[in-house]
Amino acid sequence: MKRLDSTQEIVRQRGGANLSEGYAAVFATIVIWSTPSLFQYYLNRYYDPWAQNFYRYCVACIAIAPLVIYRIQSGEQPLKWRAVIICFFPCLPNVVHQITQVIALFYMGPGVYAIFTRASVIFTALLALAFFPEERHVIRQWQFQLGTLLGLIGAFGVVWFQPGWRSGHIALPGLFIAFTATFCWALYGILVKRPSAQLGSIRSFGLISLITSALLLPLTCVFGKIGTPLHAGWHVNLILIISAVTCITLAHVLYYVAIHKIGVALAQTLQLLCPAGALALSAWIFGERLTHAQLWSAAILLLGAFLAMRVRPAAAIESAENL
Repeated sequence: MKRLDSTQEIVRQRGGANLSEGYAAVFATIVIWSTPSLFQYYLNRYYDPWAQNFYRYCVACIAIAPLVIYRIQSGEQPLKWRAVIICFFPCLPNVVHQITQVIALFYMGPGVYAIFTRASVIFTALLALAFFPEERHVIRQWQFQLGTLLGLIGAFGVVWFQPGWRSGHIALPGLFIAFTATFCWALYGILVKRPSAQLGSIRSFGLISLITSALLLPLTCVFGKIGTPLHAGWHVNLILIISAVTCITLAHVLYYVAIHKIGVALAQTLQLLCPAGALALSAWIFGERLTHAQLWSAAILLLGAFLAMRVRPAAAIESAENL
């Protein structure tokens, strides 16, 4: 009986540790991912969307490379072609997302875009329901459903009440591009779960950043200006490097850890908190202002995030039931 009790205590401690690590990772990601749209909005003045994403991912790939090499030299199994193949598929929607999110910032401010893109939670929930049976317990809980619904209402409310929206201030092509970026981000979040689980967060992102950079290179040569860094100035290039290391390398590794620990649906839904930081920073740096209706919409969005945050991941529930 004592051995059984001690085993149950170990399982309980491990489950709690996994949840703590998962929530720590996801909240660190939220802080970092409050800033990408601001970096991209600023860099749009100097870099075209193709070159901006290519060089940001090149820097991210270089930043993660020493950690990947260290993991391999420390005794982990070397990367094989099978690992390259499973990492290739998430890179396709990732490339589309990276390009379209930068283009969308030509049509709307970074704060508005940061809120609108949180609508990815509904696509993530539907895709997770289709791809991962273990995620279905989370999606069935009323807190998750109500939180997702409120998050969507808040996200679309911010765009609907944008000054001049009905008169064409935010053009329909801009909304379509932002919608495409949002859907592709949700698809990327779903497809990246398998590589992150099999290869680990560092090695999987190392491969994904390399493949993404390789896919962006020909697009930049055809549609963009490959020599942009030579003309942008050192301070602009420094900002690009900082955004790449923090918003891509560090944030993606933490995001993969969160997905592995608490599940893709919950990790994505908690990203609803990102727009709060983005709005504050955008108002301070770029002077972006929201109407009262937009602020109420943002409050509804945050309420939805709070409800979703209260959902217990399936893995934790299964551990508790087996005790």
